Amino acid sequence: MEFGALRDGVQKQGAQRHGTRRAGNLRPGAQWNQARLRLHRLRAVASMAVAGLVVVASGIAGAGCAGQDQTGSAASRVSAWVGPGGGGTSIGTLRADVANVDLAFAAHNKPGAIRTVCALLSTDANKAIGNLPAPDERLTTALNRAFEDAAAAGDECFRGAAGPASLLAASARHRAAFGPLLEVALHRIEAITGHAPSTPTTEPPPNGDPFGGGGA
Repeated sequence: MEFGALRDGVQKQGAQRHGTRRAGNLRPGAQWNQARLRLHRLRAVASMAVAGLVVVASGIAGAGCAGQDQTGSAASRVSAWVGPGGGGTSIGTLRADVANVDLAFAAHNKPGAIRTVCALLSTDANKAIGNLPAPDERLTTALNRAFEDAAAAGDECFRGAAGPASLLAASARHRAAFGPLLEVALHRIEAITGHAPSTPTTEPPPNGDPFGGGGA
């Protein structure tokens, strides 16, 4: 009786331990299957996220294209873009801004006045960049180079108005390069439309100094 009871107790304990092991510790095969299931779910989520990004990007690209008139000849589209109320009106504005910065330095205006004209140049240049793209890819590239050059010139002279002379020198180099860079774009406009663009500008004051030699 004692031996039988002892045997039954050992078997019962063994069954309990076996059951605990199976409930708490998965076999290697089961662990691998669960890991594969988790990986599959992660891949599915990632695929959905990528698909969502593609849809959003396509929507943005479509909106950008829809913002331009895609009808008519290249000449008519570029003429409309450059004309009054179009993105090309910033060409004349930036020409005047660069000229006013040069005049302010030539008149030895004070740092406050220098910052004013430099900030205007930078603001107008960034606005011009925002008007891109033009209806022609090569024109867009040429204008972007000129506009970015003007923006750099404005930023550098604003920060260098009462600071390092190296910034003023860098601004002067960018202002000098702006004209030739812009000419490339103007030649492209003429090649497409058959005539030079009319870009009205704001003329500097008769005395040639936007601040009359003053400024804080």
